[in-house]
Amino acid sequence: MKIRLFEIEEWEREPFADLAEAHDLEFHQEKLDADNAARHADTEVLSVFIYSELSADTLREMPGLRLIATRSTGFDHIDLDYARENDITVCNVPAYGDNTVAEHVFALLLALSHRLVEAVDRTRRGDFGPQGLTGFDLQGRTLGVIGTGRIGRHTASIARGFGMDVLGYDLQPDEEAARRIGFRYVDLDGLLRACDVVSLHVPGNDDTRHLISEREFGLMPDGAVLINTARGTVVHIQSLLRALADGKLAGAGLDVLPEEPTIVEEAELLRRVYRREHDLSTLLANHILLHMNNVVITPHSAFNTKEAVRQILTVTRENILGYLEGSPRNPVAG
Repeated sequence: MKIRLFEIEEWEREPFADLAEAHDLEFHQEKLDADNAARHADTEVLSVFIYSELSADTLREMPGLRLIATRSTGFDHIDLDYARENDITVCNVPAYGDNTVAEHVFALLLALSHRLVEAVDRTRRGDFGPQGLTGFDLQGRTLGVIGTGRIGRHTASIARGFGMDVLGYDLQPDEEAARRIGFRYVDLDGLLRACDVVSLHVPGNDDTRHLISEREFGLMPDGAVLINTARGTVVHIQSLLRALADGKLAGAGLDVLPEEPTIVEEAELLRRVYRREHDLSTLLANHILLHMNNVVITPHSAFNTKEAVRQILTVTRENILGYLEGSPRNPVAG
């Protein structure tokens, strides 16, 4: 079987290397599109990331293609109609890092509740006095989870382990998950009014743009905390700054900011093509939020653990092996 992997970086190759023992395996750093597809006309199994353009014109150049294993959750870069019509199976990585991002929520929250950044900075300067570092307990407080998909549900589970009450809001409530985990659904306004901590887990799109703005901050209890590991556009930045400056919010933990370039997959942040085009350090360096003691910011790194990154490659390898063994895994077409 002729297996071709595109947009593959050096650190991604090792999990696939042993496929060369029984198959014709090639790695290519460039993306695949209609301009270069003819050079790879013999491809039978194809793996790409999201920058490859697998249009009908591209796929038509590979008449023997039987499997596309995209190393991403999304598959908008693939012409699924053409794949179906030509008996090409398409597999994806349905999820990666769900628990990873949920754990990061609590890394941010605990950093705020125990004033860890200030405490570490103080002790590094040789000051071991605890004055001014009084924090707050999580146990007994109420967490609001806006968006109860996979990451949101993991966040709710962890919160229950801390002894927190949990409220959820979602356009498509999962009542079975709510019963299993131990939270209940309310409307958005009710959640905002009732919660000491609000954690955001919704996609970034036109419907969620500025979902949390002046009005929503006004509904929250004085001294509430906002955690955002979703997308920066979900929060209206000027409203957030006012809420922090006025003391409406006691703090904010942010893994995302509105000024970040639009991304589709978190895994984009690990790739050289992204780093060449976007300098996140410059985008964040002068941001006023960075200079606020009650704000903790991380550089969109919530997903970035060895386990989560490995999961992308492991699932892709399993998708390829499953197809070769006659049992496709995680198919989205075909």
